Amino acid sequence: MTIPSFPAGTAATTISQALGEAGAVVVTDVLDAQQRETIRTELHPVMQTVHVQTDDKPDAFYPSLTRRATALVAHSSAAASLVVHPLARAMCDTHLLPSGEFGYQLHVSAALEIGPGARRQILHREEDSFTFFPVPRPNLIVASMWAMTDFRADNGGTLIVPGSHRWPAERSPQPHEVVAAEMPAGAVLFWMGGTLHGAGANTSDDWRYGVILTYSPGWVRQEENQYLDVPPEVAKNLDPQVRDLIGYKPYRALGFSVHPDVGAMQDL
Repeated sequence: MTIPSFPAGTAATTISQALGEAGAVVVTDVLDAQQRETIRTELHPVMQTVHVQTDDKPDAFYPSLTRRATALVAHSSAAASLVVHPLARAMCDTHLLPSGEFGYQLHVSAALEIGPGARRQILHREEDSFTFFPVPRPNLIVASMWAMTDFRADNGGTLIVPGSHRWPAERSPQPHEVVAAEMPAGAVLFWMGGTLHGAGANTSDDWRYGVILTYSPGWVRQEENQYLDVPPEVAKNLDPQVRDLIGYKPYRALGFSVHPDVGAMQDL
């Protein structure tokens, strides 16, 4: 199975259907060059503080020779705008609202640069933290990777195992079932939380740059602690839609707060 690809402007229902069937989908020409440059410029200061590990442990989850920064909402208004991108919202509306009737939330935000010589990441599922549910799990996460640079098979483009979101836990992928998500800068890759994936090996001379945003139903704990990364004094100045999606809005009775000035006491 291959990764379906669609141009920007394709009906969201078509894209979300393909995402549900294949477990991953690429949409091209979503971000223009100026949008990408703004995101990279705003994230540059924090990316430069990241130590690039050079000694690698083959069994470590994160390979060496990479830069990874989180808390993107606190660092970049342009990156925060991706959190509420209409296309991302449409994928979440289709695949997360059935399991999160009252809404969903930002689960993880990260900027990731893979450098020359970085090894292939261990294949995994975004939902692996939720061990309570047996594999295949209900839809708990919708993930996205926004391409700031071209993604190629030789520069560490994300590896995807199409269809694996429906596999039993004991099934392992064969080499021919692992596909590199090759896409031009400005494209976005969506995948289901149950889809096996991982960063590819970078055998080129280029740094591959992507922005990861994942979403989960409002009744699960977020993998990234948004309330420490984006505290109330920062959250109150955010776009209300972004503030709601990072968790400053209750999910039924979950998540109430004594800080109504940032929206955490609003009723749904």
